[in-house]
Amino acid sequence: MSEASAGVVLAGGRSTRMGAEKALLALGDRPLIAHVAMRLRPQVGALFINANGDAARFAALNCVVVADLPDASAAGPLVGVRAALAYAQSLGFSRLATAPCDAPFLPLDLVARLEAAMEANGAPAAVAETPRGLEPMFALWSVQARSAIDDECAHGEASPRAVLDRLGAARARFEERDDPFANVNRPADLAAAEARLKG
Repeated sequence: MSEASAGVVLAGGRSTRMGAEKALLALGDRPLIAHVAMRLRPQVGALFINANGDAARFAALNCVVVADLPDASAAGPLVGVRAALAYAQSLGFSRLATAPCDAPFLPLDLVARLEAAMEANGAPAAVAETPRGLEPMFALWSVQARSAIDDECAHGEASPRAVLDRLGAARARFEERDDPFANVNRPADLAAAEARLKG
């Protein structure tokens, strides 16, 4: 576990392709987001959720729910990263690990590998990379990146990928056979995740 890094599960998306709030869809015996939280929580010093609306719907996870900042003028994952990074810094953490709410098989060593890449490169951020390319939702952000994120959000940028590129983010390579970054975007993805869970 990293004492320097907090973690956030990003659950602010609109889930339009699923027809219901994705984070709360049942996968096995618990909501999709609970699988993500269960895998990320042991890797960080504190875990919270970025989401808007009634925080009570996540009460069973026993996590603080951090809404987007009041001055947010756009929507998108970068806005959630911005709010979560500000909250992590207020708690005294120097880094924030991010993961989306729809990736129930994320690596159990994600944060350690991102931290190693960041430290080896002296970069203000690190991002997971697979043979497919970057996985920008799975990243580690230093609080030093806050001003850059603020600037990008102020100009309407919603994509973590674009900001990671501009920051020269370090890359942590993952080449596992079973895709740990597989996410659930459609009903067919949920069925595949169910089958993988039963394994």
